[in-house]
Amino acid sequence: MSQHLLSWLIWLPILGAVATVVMGSTSPQRARWIALSTALLTFGLSVFLLLNYASDQPALQFDENAPWIVALNLRYHLAADGISLALIALTTFTTVLVLVGAWASVSDRVHQYLASFLLLESFMLGVFCARDALLFYMFFEAMLVPMFIIIGIWGGPRRVYATLKFFLYTFFGSIFMLVGLIYMAVETGNLDLTYLANYPFTEREQFWLFLAFLIAFAVKVPMFPVHTWLPDAHVEAPTGGSVILAAIMLKVGGYGFLRFSLPITPDAAHELAWLVIALSLIAVVYIGLVALVQDDMKKLIAYSSISHMGFVTLGMFVAVLLVRESMISATGSVDGARLALQGSMVQMISHGFVSAALFSCVGVMYERVHSRMIKDYGGLANTMPWFAALMVFLSMANSGLPGTSGFVGEFMVILASFQSHPLIAASAGLTLIIGAAYTLWLVKRVIFGAVVNPPIAKLQDVNARELLVLGGFALASLVVGLWPAPLVSLMDGSVNEVLQQLSRVKI
Repeated sequence: MSQHLLSWLIWLPILGAVATVVMGSTSPQRARWIALSTALLTFGLSVFLLLNYASDQPALQFDENAPWIVALNLRYHLAADGISLALIALTTFTTVLVLVGAWASVSDRVHQYLASFLLLESFMLGVFCARDALLFYMFFEAMLVPMFIIIGIWGGPRRVYATLKFFLYTFFGSIFMLVGLIYMAVETGNLDLTYLANYPFTEREQFWLFLAFLIAFAVKVPMFPVHTWLPDAHVEAPTGGSVILAAIMLKVGGYGFLRFSLPITPDAAHELAWLVIALSLIAVVYIGLVALVQDDMKKLIAYSSISHMGFVTLGMFVAVLLVRESMISATGSVDGARLALQGSMVQMISHGFVSAALFSCVGVMYERVHSRMIKDYGGLANTMPWFAALMVFLSMANSGLPGTSGFVGEFMVILASFQSHPLIAASAGLTLIIGAAYTLWLVKRVIFGAVVNPPIAKLQDVNARELLVLGGFALASLVVGLWPAPLVSLMDGSVNEVLQQLSRVKI
């Protein structure tokens, strides 16, 4: 077992999903305990991997490499580095809280609902562990199926429209990635990611491969202008679906840039960095303004999520820009590039905690009032003081309050952007103002003021289960905000490896 830790990590949730469906079909309570026990075991295994990871060694660890499809020279190759492990831990931690949060909120086909989340967890973990490009693609596509089911069966009134839009957008993007993979397989005869990172693709090949990857991963992030599927998916998804979608699935796009776009096509990344930076700034500023005018809480948080994810791609390609400038002149800074990439990674993890928590807050309110509209609330601090305190704290984290994880990643990216171009930093810094505007406006209307809606006066405060979920996310955000060093240290060797790959031009 010790030699196949990543396989156990991936396949354990699948086994748990099968057991949940079979053994829990006659008892919803049994299904809940089987699913939660599986998620806890998977989380425990991810913690074991973290504790046994040598962060001072940039090399991939926990390596598993066996023949898969021999005729095509494809291998079942799994491995993890610091970046992978950070996202693996985020995935397993969030899945546990999602299953706890869904303990009493879902009563229809409970065993199937919980099994879908375990399958989704397995496929997301596979994405973060895969070192063969086609294996990555298979997990990348497989994620669509359980999320499609979760939204399509347990979603809101317009769930069919939302699921079809979600599936068509993401599948459309994936087609371009598949074309790129087929080309690389024919050209190189090998789809191992390390081999592809060292293969001397020409300038023209890199250009088209970069665009193929950009379309696929931009849809997943999502970046402007292919972002419109996300608000609809969030609004119609059940609370657990929104939490996983925001906390984990959006990170797959950013992770894809790190594993494909930057190491495999570094020259094209240098040339087209300006395009991704421009699209990221539009997401940060414009989408933030769109969030400001929303009257549906889920839509507001969904647009907020797109805006904050813009910092992830911005940090990555500011790093690319700084590496390029350091190679051709004295204006760039490798240290600045490292800071930008570290900030991007911290922002990915932070966004996972904060956005998941805010969607959980909406879920708590919706279970009581059955409305997501801001106008139906007001004065929750009078009737739900513990909930109000947690939501205010998490809203401040979403605004980038110092001392929370929301501040650390964004500040690192903005600071690095100053070394590239002050205008980029100034534009990105607008999100601190815009983010505070829509977040505080939401808090003011929902939490504070007099109770004007009679049902609000009768609400009960959060129970122990809800307190555990919201408190878990809040504590994680606080720990990363006050002490980000362990997270940065975990990913530092992997970040340096990405920077070295960017510095090795192929033409």
